[in-house]
Amino acid sequence: MKPRPATGRAGLGVVAALAFATLLMWALRDRGAEAAAGPALSAPNVAAMPMRPLPEPAPAASTAGPPLSPLGQAQRREQLALWQGRLERARTTLENYRHAAQYPHESRPAEEHPDQLRPFEPIAEDRALRMPGGSVTQGVHLKTTQERVFASGDESSRITLMLTDDHGRMLPLRVTRAVMQEVTPPGRTAGTVPVPLVVSDDGRGQLSALMHPARQGFGQFAGTVRLELSLDYAGQPGFLYFDLNYSPEQAATWLPGVREAQSSGSLDFFVKAQVLLPGRYVVSGRIDDAQGQPVALALFNGEVRAGTVEFRLPVFGKLLRDKAPPFPLVLRDVEAFLLKPDTFPDRVMLPRRAGVLHTSRSYPLAAFSDAEWSSEERTRYLTELGRDVATAERQVQALGGP
Repeated sequence: MKPRPATGRAGLGVVAALAFATLLMWALRDRGAEAAAGPALSAPNVAAMPMRPLPEPAPAASTAGPPLSPLGQAQRREQLALWQGRLERARTTLENYRHAAQYPHESRPAEEHPDQLRPFEPIAEDRALRMPGGSVTQGVHLKTTQERVFASGDESSRITLMLTDDHGRMLPLRVTRAVMQEVTPPGRTAGTVPVPLVVSDDGRGQLSALMHPARQGFGQFAGTVRLELSLDYAGQPGFLYFDLNYSPEQAATWLPGVREAQSSGSLDFFVKAQVLLPGRYVVSGRIDDAQGQPVALALFNGEVRAGTVEFRLPVFGKLLRDKAPPFPLVLRDVEAFLLKPDTFPDRVMLPRRAGVLHTSRSYPLAAFSDAEWSSEERTRYLTELGRDVATAERQVQALGGP
């Protein structure tokens, strides 16, 4: 069972996290970088890419002087077409970056992150009935759900499964073996004992089991706990498993209340926690408008100390001005974890805060700033990308282009 991303599902680590596919690829290719198809970029992670100065090309031959030969004219046309293409790409890259980076990393439009708008919905899959390495049983489908793939402390994860035919009709399915055990690297001995697990039947063909590591013998274990199920349908065997990444630690506890405040032309929500383990915390909250439509994903990603802490979840002013949502706004479904780099599991989850946490006051849109995000990072990239445009413009002009 593969985890699905959290804010980060997982990162949001994280955070998450943020997207435009070829924003800088053309610019880097024209800079002489090695051509390579990389992952999609986003405004929040574009700073990870090095900005190498574009070498100033050798001056093009002057259009004055003796007439060019037919070969020389053809070569000039080729150079002009080349630089016109580079100019178009440079302008597109600059405009795309300017548009994507008009909002800060920690306050992004909801439509950029459709996979993070309902973070607490069970993970649903349609699997085949088969044994490892065996053939698929035709005409049947294993429908499964898993409540979560990361758990900490006393958290649990419920799994369900049912067997259906191609038309969705339920079929009888039997679990012949259900065992929870830790997943250990090759050569390492498990520190816990495998535990048989009870699988319940709701009487209508849906089976379910509860993975609750702290109460099933894994309370001191940090790593992956696996539930292995051996199945049988009319003499046809099957096997599947569910993984739960577990940490016994408790990083922080939530405190009641949410505070809101206008600051620098934006609207900030503050959620409170008692932090037990200092470090880098990643927190995400969903912002809906008065009609229940998603508006923004608000993020916190920073180092915090132990003690009472407020995590700031901002909704950027220009984002509000551009989206013009009907007020009041609603903060819901807050997800958070302590990031633990270079370890596994790499996070300690905080308890989920599902549903509506806070409803804001009503504000006129004029109360918020319509200014674009400004930062050293954004200025640096706009400058570098603008330099690419200017270089290409000079070359096109020198080659006699418009």
